[in-house]
Amino acid sequence: MKSYHKELLMHVPARMDFINITGDVEHTLKESNIEEGLCLVNAMNITASVFINDDEPGLHHDYKRWLEELAPHDPLSRYRHNLTGEDNGDAHHKRQIMGREVVIAVTKGKLHLGTWEQIFYGEFDGMRKKRVLVKIIGE
Repeated sequence: MKSYHKELLMHVPARMDFINITGDVEHTLKESNIEEGLCLVNAMNITASVFINDDEPGLHHDYKRWLEELAPHDPLSRYRHNLTGEDNGDAHHKRQIMGREVVIAVTKGKLHLGTWEQIFYGEFDGMRKKRVLVKIIGE
């Protein structure tokens, strides 16, 4: 069994946005030389997410609106977490909803994604550097 990992550096200039990282993960898989196995993609920050869905702008707009309705940024006083001097209580909730990681099967050296499926990095407290772990195990 082989193992390979790489960290992708993310810097999103907006407070909330979704970045398609499928190509970055595919490139990492190619670097690994693993043909059969599993690929973990994990947001390494508690105010960011990794998820799989369609790369359709209307859907991403709807996600942003829906997340802001569920966990609005303002008023900051809404979140006890913000009493510590932070202003990102909403971002922790948004990450919880969208998830921390995804696992994708690797088959014949390719990500075994379904029709229209793409891998996204979700940022909920942007404007600073963060990391995404890609860990691949297999043969």
